[in-house]
Amino acid sequence: MKQKKGPVSQFLEHNFLHFNAATVVDAAQAYAAHIDNKGSMLISLAGAMSTAELGISLAEMIREGKVDIISCTGANLEEDIMNLVAHTQYKRIPNYRDLTAQDELDLLHSHYNRVTDTCIPEEDAFRKIQRHIERLWKNAEENGERYFPHEYLYQLLRSGVLEKEYDIDPKNSWMLAAAERNLPLVVPGWEDSTLGNIFASYVIKGELQAATVKSGIEYMVWLAGYYEQHAVGQGIGFFQIGGGIAGDFSMCVAPMLVQDLEKEDILKWRYYCQITDSTTSYGSYSGCTPNEKITWGKLDVDTPSYVIESDATIVAPLIFAWILGK
Repeated sequence: MKQKKGPVSQFLEHNFLHFNAATVVDAAQAYAAHIDNKGSMLISLAGAMSTAELGISLAEMIREGKVDIISCTGANLEEDIMNLVAHTQYKRIPNYRDLTAQDELDLLHSHYNRVTDTCIPEEDAFRKIQRHIERLWKNAEENGERYFPHEYLYQLLRSGVLEKEYDIDPKNSWMLAAAERNLPLVVPGWEDSTLGNIFASYVIKGELQAATVKSGIEYMVWLAGYYEQHAVGQGIGFFQIGGGIAGDFSMCVAPMLVQDLEKEDILKWRYYCQITDSTTSYGSYSGCTPNEKITWGKLDVDTPSYVIESDATIVAPLIFAWILGK
């Protein structure tokens, strides 16, 4: 039965008729069609989407089964939880473009780390999580166990030790929704996140072994098995927010299976949409057109493909609203 459209979807359908706006509707319709036809969907998160509170809409997408796997940066992984436990301590600076170098240094000395117009409180956010995750890392090592970065954070959320610290409605945390559903995640390049840096510091000090946290290669090996198992029938779609490693790491699994493992009859990605503010440019992965991905064996000639050159903090919630029937 056709899903009834809510007021947001009706507004998009009535007003988003041309150019980037029309592509928003086209991409949303194709996303919905893909999952309605029993296809799976991967969402990749680059940039600072968690600090932008994309979790308000993404958590509902997860709970409603509209996404099957997420590939994200280490920053997005941890910053959703930081927002969960320290939201009211964040500081917003609407006139951030006017800040002087001294203003920026003053923020640092006040233990605030700025992301565009939003400042993350170091003590209330980072350190509040650190003492708990350190215990999980060390307990795992003592027991001879190893886990992926996101698995440690799932353990943290499921343990309940942070519940008394919740500073937002927990339904707006995408990581909490993912942990509750045990949603598959891959987190390439986790080492460059704050928690990745903290973990590396323990390794340097000899307090932990690097192998206690599973590596990016192990993520790729796991993803290869997942892709081969699920890229059947309608196949897997790829909804890419931003660019960078969160996108390309996961996208590379399709050609790897064919070119490096010499597997046959492997479906390429069967839907593709990227929201990016990186315009088409020379040598840029984030700004390359979908057709370029055909030459790398990532997309097929008939893969429905869309590029929306806009701000993902505006566009992604609108597309999610369409898919959720809002």
